[in-house]
Amino acid sequence: MKFFYSSFLVALVGLGWAFYYGSVEALYITALLAILEVSLSFDNAVVNAKVLDTMTPTYQKAFILFGMPIAVFGMRFLFPILIVAMTAGMGFFESFELALNDPEKYHHILEDNEYLIFAFGGAFLLMVFLDFFFDDEKEIAWIKLIEDNTITRKLTAVPNIELIIAISIGLYLVSKSGETSVALAYFSGVLLHSAINSLDDLLSTDNVKSGIVGLLYLEVLDASFSFDGVIGAFALSSDIFIIMVGLGIGAMFVRSLTLYLVEKKTLSEFIYLEHGALWAIGVLAVIMFVKMFGIEVSEVFTGTIGVVLILISFIHSLIVREK
Repeated sequence: MKFFYSSFLVALVGLGWAFYYGSVEALYITALLAILEVSLSFDNAVVNAKVLDTMTPTYQKAFILFGMPIAVFGMRFLFPILIVAMTAGMGFFESFELALNDPEKYHHILEDNEYLIFAFGGAFLLMVFLDFFFDDEKEIAWIKLIEDNTITRKLTAVPNIELIIAISIGLYLVSKSGETSVALAYFSGVLLHSAINSLDDLLSTDNVKSGIVGLLYLEVLDASFSFDGVIGAFALSSDIFIIMVGLGIGAMFVRSLTLYLVEKKTLSEFIYLEHGALWAIGVLAVIMFVKMFGIEVSEVFTGTIGVVLILISFIHSLIVREK
């Protein structure tokens, strides 16, 4: 329970502010946004725990100390404003004023360019999933029919198979969209993931991840997960401060859950939990690609898929452990 004290404190302060800011209605919407964030990012916590487990205790603490302000103010407040500024050809402060004074127009600009956000975020998450799926050092297979068959084993032996598949999918998406901006966004996501992995291999020693690179990886991963939440939040509120506080409370709980999983060595005890989270990430990447073409997919459905996959992997792990 000690891991969640800070989260409950943040939630108490955030919900108290929401009530003061906009009475019961603002309080209710803030609470809903926090729940939305947790449901969408539950699998993120599991993957974060896997990465943090390979980092030193100093950087594990830094994940909360420095990562939290970046997650709340950077990814869920400043980043959407920056996207609107870039896509609408306006200055950052002009975009900020638009968010304050004309949230509806701000939302429409963000919504009109969400396909670029989904292209970038989907590409990054796809690379995360493919790295896991074609990991030649992976000792355990969960869905053996897919993860451990002759074709998969042969593909795993092909050098850079993740990049080959990701580039092929990217070319298809670009050809279907007919937008050069989609190519820039998608391949930027692929490039960023590859660059982070290369830096990690260069700077890591004795199977311990480089702290700086590990934190960078976690923040980009968090950003990829937050895209859906930030855009979906406008369905509940157009007030950027309520959105930031609500999603920020959820992000804090996700980080507390991450530290809990690391401390309790939960991923070692429940062997399929990581698999369930990575499969959920793969599904989320596909959903982002689908949403690029204007097909609506409910955030409730997206969050539920992730929770269900993790729950199934947890139950399966429990059964195996008992045996």
